[in-house]
Amino acid sequence: MPAAPWDISEFAVEPVDGKTRFHDFDLSPELMHAIADVGFKYCSPIQAQSLPHALQGKDVVGKAQTGTGKTAAFLAAIIDDLLKNPITEKRYAGEARALVIAPTRELVIQIAEDAKALCKYTDLKIHTLVGGMDYTKQQRRLHETLVDILVATPGRLLDFCGNKDVYLDQLEVLVIDEADRMLDMGFIPQVRQIVRQTPHREDRQTLFFSATFTDDVHNLVQQWTYKPVTIEIEPESVANARVDQHVYLVSTEEKYTLLYNLIQQEHAESMIVFANRRDECRDLYEKLLRHGIKAGLLSGEITQNKRVSTLDAFKNGDIKVLVATDVAGRGIHISGISHVVNFTLPEEPEDYVHRIGRTGRAGKSGTSISFACEDDALRLEPIEKLLGKPIKCEQPPEILLLLPPELPALPPRSRHQERYSNRSVGNRPGGNRSRRPRH
Repeated sequence: MPAAPWDISEFAVEPVDGKTRFHDFDLSPELMHAIADVGFKYCSPIQAQSLPHALQGKDVVGKAQTGTGKTAAFLAAIIDDLLKNPITEKRYAGEARALVIAPTRELVIQIAEDAKALCKYTDLKIHTLVGGMDYTKQQRRLHETLVDILVATPGRLLDFCGNKDVYLDQLEVLVIDEADRMLDMGFIPQVRQIVRQTPHREDRQTLFFSATFTDDVHNLVQQWTYKPVTIEIEPESVANARVDQHVYLVSTEEKYTLLYNLIQQEHAESMIVFANRRDECRDLYEKLLRHGIKAGLLSGEITQNKRVSTLDAFKNGDIKVLVATDVAGRGIHISGISHVVNFTLPEEPEDYVHRIGRTGRAGKSGTSISFACEDDALRLEPIEKLLGKPIKCEQPPEILLLLPPELPALPPRSRHQERYSNRSVGNRPGGNRSRRPRH
């Protein structure tokens, strides 16, 4: 006997003064069923302010930090629009209805996971296109399954567009997420090429999000949006109040000793260690492994499959310490991380906020510890200015400066290993597929 159809009465959420419910937007029943499953009751400020406009098809420009709920805001608007405006004529492989561009592979995968959760009771198909993963597998899926929501990094998306595997001329909704980050990473020329392949801004809906708004970001807004509604969400606190922040004054030579001893502390259940450079992360990771510490590495040099398996191992508790660069760490959304360590202070103050925001989530408290040597001192003042308050600098407790055991000797490496250890091979398709004509 088939199950009775779901009814919104099964998801009761009491009205509360000053709060907006998802019930208040007349969303599609299939979408509301999924929202009930994930437990969304009341909207965050970015959701409450952007959804009324986005659901009317207006362009929205949102200033909001990571972790404010903007992903659910734009996904809810996209899904509701696609469900209420189904395509009746024939569709072709690779023709996306909605496109979300994000700067990092981790963020793309996270957005796609959220989209799949919200599309649970629909027939909408979500595809992800990211570098570092099997091109042919992504290509095959595009050929075999229609694409409703496409989530992609700029470079990999351009590869697929260039090979005639993806077409953006029928796009209904374009989302540009973390625009400031894409500027920092040098992706804007690629994004320009992508936007040129979409319908004119008057003929598509554009949802544009950025944590900061420089003159360059404002210029992009003017070029890519049409009569947008602008929404600014100022975080209640730039840094999470549940994060206990420490800055330890140490020499460069003492940093690893301090890190090793921190990891040994009983209350350090899980830890992300941030460093500014890939080679620094690689060196830390290898030292931790040699000291018998279960560690994982996330940086741009690691293949995507390896990064996904490393994150899964960290979530499951098989790995205690994750060593990451800012680019790799931006898309990490894992609750229960007890400690964040800034092995080197970031060059951009906003990255400090993003880093320490990995802990103190879901109502739990967290600890952030930054190591400041002579080279890091100049980076402290801009961070304090952003936070709006000074950070207390202190000498580390003596117990954290005890010399760790000597590192065991490295096994000898062959010349073949030296040559190929940091190289990865990607698959490229053999040829282009010609496009079928429209009717």
